[in-house]
Amino acid sequence: MSTFSIVLLVILIVLIIACIVLYFLGKKAEKRQAEQQKQLEAAAQTISMLIIDKGRLRLKEAGLPSIVIENTPKYLRRSKVPVVKAKIGPKIMTLMCDADIYPLIPVKKEVKATVSGIYITAVRGLRGPLETPQKKKGFLARMRDKARTASQK
Repeated sequence: MSTFSIVLLVILIVLIIACIVLYFLGKKAEKRQAEQQKQLEAAAQTISMLIIDKGRLRLKEAGLPSIVIENTPKYLRRSKVPVVKAKIGPKIMTLMCDADIYPLIPVKKEVKATVSGIYITAVRGLRGPLETPQKKKGFLARMRDKARTASQK
């Protein structure tokens, strides 16, 4: 056996071990996420609120309670999170929002939202359905449209 084949064999073994480790870590993370989702659903309550403002801000800039910032891992503290400022009853609160429903939240309108702690998990329109924003076209789709309009002229 040549040295080249030995090196390839060692690299292959290391890659197989790495894949096995990642598989088990992924399974563990999946179980943890399912458990956290159950906890969110257990603490969820439906509240009507007036959305004042929304934006993607860093945790420190968002005005969230200090305990939230302390419990966040250090590597995630500088990342931007979707934040919603809403009037719930007489109080104005700053809430975090699920990234999937963030585009659906209308500004300066009243909505019924499912809230778990300071985390908005779902949102419905109070007076009718919410407007869904149009998806942005990808680069290739824009180029195809340009080509079609150019060929029609």
